[in-house]
Amino acid sequence: MNIPILMYHQIDEPPPRGTSLRGLVVAPSSFSWQMRILRLLGYRGLSMRDLEPYLRGEQHGKVVGITFDDGYQNNLQNALPILKKNGFTATCYGVSGLIGGTNAWDKGKVAEKSLMTRQDWQAWHQAGMDVGSHTRTHARLPELPDDSARQEISASKRELEEVIGCEVRHFCYPYGSFKAEHAAIAREAGYATATTTNRGRVHAKADPFTLRRIMVACATNPLLFTAKIVTHYEDRRA
Repeated sequence: MNIPILMYHQIDEPPPRGTSLRGLVVAPSSFSWQMRILRLLGYRGLSMRDLEPYLRGEQHGKVVGITFDDGYQNNLQNALPILKKNGFTATCYGVSGLIGGTNAWDKGKVAEKSLMTRQDWQAWHQAGMDVGSHTRTHARLPELPDDSARQEISASKRELEEVIGCEVRHFCYPYGSFKAEHAAIAREAGYATATTTNRGRVHAKADPFTLRRIMVACATNPLLFTAKIVTHYEDRRA
């Protein structure tokens, strides 16, 4: 069974056309019809935590993983009500060293946006959503010495667990950049999975620390969104 894992970043009103990284901002109205399409097609939207038995091949069904990178406050404000309305869960990957801050890693490229505060993360978790790790500083792991990369991966897990009072089981590589040793570090740190930005679906035999995802962008229309879910559209482009 092939499982699509959707990759989102911000759920907010997109900036003007031509703005850098505009594609990473999906309008709340678009996110709403996307979740409605999933439900009408008979799919269940699941967090990485809820998806675990499907990834291990222990359960089977029409499921889709839903993930958000970076931990923007607009995920809580705009995505959470839509997820709850459809009975879905999702994973949001947080940058533990920037809780309550902004997307400082994008400074000079795009407008700074607020990241979730401690209270926001707790509200996300208490709403039945999953919290994942996205390192401490949104670092490009391949550019770091091994000890620094280990600290980014491992300390982020501990720091997020302290915030929500629950185990953090899932990791996401910032920028999708990683080496084999980073996957090994994630495994040793106690994560169950790690997601990438490589395009495609996953299956029960896939390496849980190099999981592919399907990008949903600002310009993704209903026909393309449906194709990404029900066909091997992304796999052909991978």
